[in-house]
Amino acid sequence: MFKRAIILLLDGVGAGELPDAADYGDVGSNTLGNLAKACGGLHLPNLGRLGLGNIMDIEGVLPSRNPGTCYGKMAEASKGKDSTSGHWEIAGIVLDKALPLYPKGFPSEIISEFERKTSRKAIGNRPASGTIIIEELGEEHMRDGSLIVYTSADSVFQIAAHEDVVPPTELYHYCEMARSILTGEHGVARVIARPFVGKPGSFRRTERRRDFSLTPPDDTLLDLLKKSGVPVIGVGKVDDLFAGRGLTESYHSVKNMECIDYTLNAMEKTSEGLIFANFVEFDMLWGHRNDVESFKSGLEQFDRRLPEVEDRMRSGDILFLTADHGNDPTTPSTDHSREYVPLIAFAPENRKSCDLGTRDSFADLGATVGEVFGIELKNGTSFLEELWMNRN
Repeated sequence: MFKRAIILLLDGVGAGELPDAADYGDVGSNTLGNLAKACGGLHLPNLGRLGLGNIMDIEGVLPSRNPGTCYGKMAEASKGKDSTSGHWEIAGIVLDKALPLYPKGFPSEIISEFERKTSRKAIGNRPASGTIIIEELGEEHMRDGSLIVYTSADSVFQIAAHEDVVPPTELYHYCEMARSILTGEHGVARVIARPFVGKPGSFRRTERRRDFSLTPPDDTLLDLLKKSGVPVIGVGKVDDLFAGRGLTESYHSVKNMECIDYTLNAMEKTSEGLIFANFVEFDMLWGHRNDVESFKSGLEQFDRRLPEVEDRMRSGDILFLTADHGNDPTTPSTDHSREYVPLIAFAPENRKSCDLGTRDSFADLGATVGEVFGIELKNGTSFLEELWMNRN
C-alpha cells in the first residue's frame, strides 16, 4: 500500500493534560488550548483543514466537516515527560521508570568523578536557566577555567564554557566523559554542551550546542527499519534524540523553517522509507521561555508552509503529524508538561475522514509505521487498518 512514511513532530505542542498530570505538577496544562485563549485565537487554516480542531477545542481553529484525514490524540504510556522518552515511545520503546531528575543538583560522587576525569573544577551544580547561570558564574569560569555544570526540570546534565577558555571541541570531549559517567541509575537523557561567548554582563550562548544522548535500551523502529534495508532519514534533532542510531541519513537543525526545507529536500531525493522530522523551536525557544507570542507566530509560520509538504506527497505516501509532550507557555512553569499529543494521519489514496479516538500509547504511531514496512514492534497497536478501511 505505502512506500514512504513521513512523521512531522512539533516538539512540545501538547493537546491537554493527561489524567496523571497532577503527579507531575501539570494540572491545567493545555499547550494548544491555553495558547489559543491567551492569544485571542490561533490562525491555523491548514492544520484546521486537516482536522486539528476536530481533536480538541482550540479558539480560532474550528472543526472541519470533512478533513480527509484520520485524527485523534495519543497518551504517553512511559513515565516522565521528556523529549527523549517521547520520541523513543513513538519508536516503540515504553519506559516503566522516568529518566532521572536532579532538583537538588547532582550527587557528590558524580561531580567528583567528573572533576577527576576532566581535571577541572565544577561550579554551579543546581537547576538553573542557562542564560542566568552563565551571567552569575561566567566571570569565575573565565578566571580559573572551572566548568559550569547545571541541570533543569528535564533529565539533563549541562556543561557551559566560554569558547575562549574551553574550545567547543574540548567541551564536547568533556561531555563524552560525563556521558560515560552518567549511566545506570544516573543515566540522564542528555548531556548537553553549552558554549558561550562575550564578556561579563553580555555573555551569549552560541549555536555550537551539542547533545550527547542516552542510548535507547532496545532496538527502536528506526533500528529495525535500517536493519531491514529501509532508508531512514532524520531531520532536526532526531539524530540527537536517538543517539545517532537507526539513521541512514541525517539533516541536523534546530530551526523550524530550515527543518521544513530539509524535509522537502528529503522528499525530493528519496521515494521510499521513513522521513522523521522534529521541529524543536516550539519547545526550545518558546515553551521553555513562556514566550506566548513567538509560540503563536511559530505555529502560524509552520501552518503556512504545510501545503508545501502536501504538494510533495505522491502515491504511496502516508503522513503523520504529532508531538512528543506539552510545553504550555501560559503556565508559571517553564518545564515540559504531561499532556496528550495530537495525531493526524493521511495519504493521497485516503481522503476520507475517521476519528482514531484516544490512543493508549505514542507507540501506536510507531506500530503503524512498522506495519507499513512489515516490521512488528514490541509495543503499540497499529491503526493502519483503520486508515486503509476509510479509503475511497
